[in-house]
Amino acid sequence: MRRLWRSAPAPAARRRVIAAALAVVLVSGCAVGPNYERPPLTVPDQYREIQGPPVPAPSLADQPWWDVFGDPVLKRLIDEALATNYDVRIAAWRVDEFRANAGIARSEFFPQIDIGGGFSRGRTSTFLPPNSTATRNLWDANVNFGWELDIWGRIRRLNESAKARFFGSEDARRGVLLSLISDVASTYFTLRELDAELVITRKTVDSFQETYNLFKRKLDAGAASAIETSYAEAALGQVAAQIPEIERRIEATENQLNLLLGRNPGPVPRGESIETQPIPPDVPPGLPSELLLRRPDVRQAEEDLISANALVGVAFANFFPRLSLTGLFGAVAPEIDNFFYPAGKTWSIAASLLGPLFHGGQIRSEYGVVYAQWEQTKAVYERVVTGAFAETTTVLYARMKIAATVAELDRTVDAYGEMVRLSQVRYDSGLADYFEVLYAMQLLFPAEIALARARLDLLNDYVDIYKALGGGWNLENPTWQSPGSEAPPPADVPEFATTRAEQKE
Repeated sequence: MRRLWRSAPAPAARRRVIAAALAVVLVSGCAVGPNYERPPLTVPDQYREIQGPPVPAPSLADQPWWDVFGDPVLKRLIDEALATNYDVRIAAWRVDEFRANAGIARSEFFPQIDIGGGFSRGRTSTFLPPNSTATRNLWDANVNFGWELDIWGRIRRLNESAKARFFGSEDARRGVLLSLISDVASTYFTLRELDAELVITRKTVDSFQETYNLFKRKLDAGAASAIETSYAEAALGQVAAQIPEIERRIEATENQLNLLLGRNPGPVPRGESIETQPIPPDVPPGLPSELLLRRPDVRQAEEDLISANALVGVAFANFFPRLSLTGLFGAVAPEIDNFFYPAGKTWSIAASLLGPLFHGGQIRSEYGVVYAQWEQTKAVYERVVTGAFAETTTVLYARMKIAATVAELDRTVDAYGEMVRLSQVRYDSGLADYFEVLYAMQLLFPAEIALARARLDLLNDYVDIYKALGGGWNLENPTWQSPGSEAPPPADVPEFATTRAEQKE
């Protein structure tokens, strides 16, 4: 008997086999659908009304937050919030979720291998071969596999989309961290401003109380009129009525800050006063084009666009047939011991090709859906970028104007303070009545409150600038905690190591 299977293939046949194999390799080396390219954007050379450096320079966004905020109590509060805040923990687990989804997509690159086995007991009819009614046992065990060859890049595009969503979730987590730092700082500054308002109001109430007591004593002695006493009492009541409202707002702000810290309601420690909070005189913004790399929301929007672009490739690949390999190796025998005999061995290997022939326009419509979603995502990305430029320009420009307001109000408070002092001197010298002193005090009080609020606006705008520039964008520590922080990260927050920048390296 001739053993044809042992003979070597002819040279022409060998060339055909090699050519077919190379064709499969070459075809499988490319993926259908569009490769991602960042949409063309109009990036301004500098921020409107902001004179920036003509060349790239260090930005406020390059500094870690613990170098931006000088209040040691605020630093401790931010460290605590980064370790215990609920949104941070949720965002961390969301990253883990998308990492796992990326792992699911990646698994399709490999053969899917399963193991199975079974037992059956029965008999056949005498009308069926082998015309026996004997009861028989049947044991079977097998290992089978299935593998889709990624000829058109469908699996690669799915993997590309899943990885983009994972990287986007990481950018979203960084956005949550940056927003948390900003919220804690802004809430803390608001609390310190309310503390300043309470001090100013109580000081003014004490002054008006002394005035009222003075007029009351004079009225009882017949040396003052009831009009003067009533005026002093009304001035006292008008200012004193603001103390409960300020205390209510302080309580609410403390509760808001405790929620950011993951705490139950309670007192919050204080550090620097609103007047002594350090603010750098200059805020280097850097170049507008750097926002595309620094702001987490812009980076997340681009990752969403990369994912949508890859899904277009997946939908396009659905127009082509899928080539799959399947195989099975096992044994079937009436007894388990017979598995190891050659007679019980079974095996098979097969290749299948499955492609669409007529689906009533379903595949084309599915492609249209994905393509429309990609266009929407592109428009969202462009909107996010444009909004980032607008937001950053707004807060940078606002800083100059708020600083000018603070300077004018500071001068106003000094002038009113001097007015109160001179009025008191004139009253003590008998050159003026006390109405002049009261009038000056009534002008000083709202000016001091306005100055405290303007200082708060300046501090909050400084926080907004840091956030708008994507502050801390180059921090690698997953928890973003300051060096030497005593607050450890919670045990249930997973670690992260993969970023798009690390992948490109």
